[in-house]
Formats: sequence, structure tokens, C-alpha cells
Amino acid sequence: MTTFLAAIIIASAFIVGVGQIVTEMRARREETRRSRTLSILALFGPAVAAVQEDPKALLVWQPLAAATRRLFPEECASLDTAAGSAFPFSAEIISSAHARWTTDWLAWERAHDATYKMKTAVAEEDVNSRGGRARLDALEREKLDLYQRRYEEYVRVAKALQRLAG
Repeated sequence: MTTFLAAIIIASAFIVGVGQIVTEMRARREETRRSRTLSILALFGPAVAAVQEDPKALLVWQPLAAATRRLFPEECASLDTAAGSAFPFSAEIISSAHARWTTDWLAWERAHDATYKMKTAVAEEDVNSRGGRARLDALEREKLDLYQRRYEEYVRVAKALQRLAG
């Protein structure tokens, strides 16, 4: 009987010990998950600010965010719940970045046009001087080259932002 009672006490102690170990392992897993969640939050906080400053930054950060979402789906799901939308880049943020990119392009285009109208007006005053026509032609090429380079960048980024939005 004493042996039986001792076996029951040992078994009970073993079960309680295993229960404590399991509880501690769960707590550590949860703490690790929370730690990863905070790390993800800290990683993408500056990214959201960068995208608000420069819409092209979204083209760098969004693939990283997608990879993070695949690697840590539980952590990202909890961030999505807390944010009320896809973290870190909701459809609204992506749409806003595209709109900002287009607005910035239109502002640049107006400024470019105004700058070269002034430069052309000055060059036209001097068109009859020696080399005046060549300077005017060079100015026109410069204007078109700059416009073409900038427009190519605008189209490339706009299409990439549209793909992210779609």
C-alpha cells in the first residue's frame, strides 16, 4: 500500500511537472510571437513614413512586406487586426501612393515646361548672334531628353504601383 501511495505521489508530481513545463513552453512561444510581432511593427513603421514621403519607396518595401507576411502569417494577421487593414500597406496606402506619384509628376511637368519656356525666351533673344541657333537647338534637345527620361520613370513607377493596387 505504501508503495502504491508513493507511486501515485510520484506520478502526480510528474504530471504536475509536465503541466508546468507545457505551460512554460506555451508562454515562451507566445512571448516569442509577440516579440516577432513587435519587430515587424518596428521594421515597417519607417517604411510607411518613407512611402508617404516618396511613393517609389513602396516598390522596395511592398515585396519585403509580402515576404514577411508569408514567413510570419500569425504575426501579420494580428497586426492586420490591430491596424484594421492589411499591415503595413493597405489598399488605401497603395492607392494614395499612386495618386501622389501622379500629382508629383503633373507638378514636375508644369515646372519643367515653365523653366524651359523661360530658357527658350532668353535663348530666342540671342538667336541671331553667332551660335545662337545652335544654343537654341541644344536647349530644345536638353528639354526633350530630360522630359523623356523623367516620363519613362513616371510610366515605369506608375505601372508598378498600379500592379500593386490591382
